[in-house]
Amino acid sequence: MGDLPGREAAPPLTEFRRGLLAHDAGDLAAAERSYRQAMAEPKIAVAVRQHLVRLLDLQGRWDEAVDVRRDIVAAQPDDALARMNLGMSLLALGRFAEGWPLYEARSELPAAAAFRPSVDSPEWDGGPVRSLTVWDEQGVGDAIQFARFVPVLRDRGIDATLIARPPVAALMGELKVPVIRAEGQMRIPVTDAWSMLGSLPHRLGLTLDQLPGLTPYLRAPADRRAAWTPRIGPGVRIGVVARGNPQHANDANRSLHAEAASFLHALPGAISLIPGESPLPIADFADTAAIIERLDLVITVDTATAHLAGAMGRPCWVLLPAVGTDWRWMRERTDSPWYPSVRLFRQAQPGSWAEVLRALATNLQAFFQPGPAGAPRS
Repeated sequence: MGDLPGREAAPPLTEFRRGLLAHDAGDLAAAERSYRQAMAEPKIAVAVRQHLVRLLDLQGRWDEAVDVRRDIVAAQPDDALARMNLGMSLLALGRFAEGWPLYEARSELPAAAAFRPSVDSPEWDGGPVRSLTVWDEQGVGDAIQFARFVPVLRDRGIDATLIARPPVAALMGELKVPVIRAEGQMRIPVTDAWSMLGSLPHRLGLTLDQLPGLTPYLRAPADRRAAWTPRIGPGVRIGVVARGNPQHANDANRSLHAEAASFLHALPGAISLIPGESPLPIADFADTAAIIERLDLVITVDTATAHLAGAMGRPCWVLLPAVGTDWRWMRERTDSPWYPSVRLFRQAQPGSWAEVLRALATNLQAFFQPGPAGAPRS
């Protein structure tokens, strides 16, 4: 849907509509021209920029997208979501010093109220404290990702206690700090300060190059390992996760369609790691961790299972969508500084998993080539 030669610019609202139609039709050049013309109208400029930034992200024009997000924040400085989105864009580019403070805007979002504690102690500002209560927050994947920073507190001489939700509470016990299960009537310790789990990297002042040295940091509890070891038989075993929570905002892009999912489930030795879908009675993520320890490889879309396998230092291949790629997988990388054992397979075209599956097939052959002892390489 390209512009006709010599076409004059229409009124801004009309240009905005033209841009939306061109964007939906896949004519990104025409969409961008219309969006940029429509931004002349202040009343719709922010809405137009929000569509323009998605277009720039889709084209891999990351720095330009950051600049547009800065314009959105400048126009609406009280918009916490806009500041958080700018922060995540910067974090995806490894620009932690600027990104982490903006990421703190998540605490102003309505959803944060469910996690924010009601306690008398102050929120930790990163200064000297002897004791700290850390509160689990956001999704399970977020909790697993940021759990790596709890042992850093211990190493810095801070007596930390973690409040963790039931799906991950048993797993977090492996961090070697006191863990309180977040349910019912809890006895919260009196500490010098408190912090949300996702605020720790900002308060600790950690940099991108420090991340790989913090893994692995999770493993299955000993009782779960003992229970699951006899259940996972010999031979090649690949844990697969073809879909995420359908309530997730980007699930339509990140989860595999039926044909692609069938490819994963048909792999030799494939075991679904999705509770309820799996033939295995998986109760929580401690069970999942015990299973992962017995596997040769995990192949998953962007779910908490990817974070768990990475946090354990287990081989894991993560399949990423072209649209809405989460910031923590960064940009244009096949590796992850967050998880050195993880390999990333990215969609080249929105909605198409064909190229990703071909790459998987090729790499699976290489991965399971016998080593010197005749065992799969892991």
